[in-house]
Amino acid sequence: MNKITRRGLLMGSAAAAGAVVSGVVPVRAGESPSERTPVIDCHAHLHHPSRPDHLEMDQRLIEAADKLGIDRLCCSILTPKRPATVDGFRECNRALVEAIQRYPDRVLGYCYVNPGFPREAVDEIRRCVLEHGFIGVKLYNEHVCTDPIVAAVVEAAIDLRVPILHHAGHIHHPLPEQPNISDGGHLAELGRRYPEARLICAHIGGGGDWEWTIKALRHAKNVYLDTSGSVTDEGMIELAARTVGSDRLLFGCDMSMTAGVGKMRSADLATDDKRKIMGGNMLRLLAMRR
Repeated sequence: MNKITRRGLLMGSAAAAGAVVSGVVPVRAGESPSERTPVIDCHAHLHHPSRPDHLEMDQRLIEAADKLGIDRLCCSILTPKRPATVDGFRECNRALVEAIQRYPDRVLGYCYVNPGFPREAVDEIRRCVLEHGFIGVKLYNEHVCTDPIVAAVVEAAIDLRVPILHHAGHIHHPLPEQPNISDGGHLAELGRRYPEARLICAHIGGGGDWEWTIKALRHAKNVYLDTSGSVTDEGMIELAARTVGSDRLLFGCDMSMTAGVGKMRSADLATDDKRKIMGGNMLRLLAMRR
C-alpha cells in the first residue's frame, strides 16, 4: 500500500482544484470559456527580493493559482520589517514591476507605501500607476487609516481612480505588534470622509471578529470587503453577502489559497452572486481607470 503523506495529499488536492473554481463560476449556457468572468484574487503577495528563494516562491504561487483556476492575482510586496522606510517601499515596488514583467498576464500590482511619508508616498503611487500600470494602493498597519497623515494617499488614489486595499482586523485583546491596525469601523469612517474613494477592507477571514467587521461596514457603501484569510468559519461569507450585499464582496486568498477557494465553493449563495464575488466586482473596480 502506498503511504499517504501530508505533502502528497495537499498536492493531490491542488491538482484537482481546477474543478473547484469551475464549480464556483461555471460557464453559462451559450458562453464560451474565453467569455466567462475571470477569477481574480484581489489580495495576494509576492516575496521580497531579500529572500534568496523569492523567485522560486513566486513561481509556486503562480502554479498554485493555475491549479486552483485563478486567472489573475492582485499583488503587493511588503517590506520584511515595518514601519517601511521610503527606500524600503520603493524597493518593494521596483521588485513588483519586475515580477509583473515575468508574469504579464497573471499579476496586477498594488503600490505599497507608508503614508507617514506623504510627499514620497504620493510620488511613488503616481509613478507606479502612471508609468507601470499598477491597479491600486496597498496600505498596511503603519498608521490607522483615519489618521490625518493618510489623507494625502487617499486623495492621490481618488485622483488616479484606483482602489486602496487596507490591512485590517478587529481584535478583542491587545495586539502589541500592530498598535496602529485599522478595523472596519475606521474604514467606514474613512469612506464617509471620502465618498469618492474606493476602499477594500482586507481579509475578513484573517482573524479577529469577522462578524463585528462585517456589521461595522454595513452602511459604508464605498468600502468593499475581501474574503481572504485562513479562517473558514461556516456562515461567514453568507453573513457578509446578506449584510453588505454581494456587490461589495471581493474574492481573495491572501496566500491561503485552498482555503480561499474552498470557502467560496461551500458558500450558500446564488451562482450569479458568486460570479460577482469571484471576479465581476473586481473588474468594475479595475474599470475605474478607463
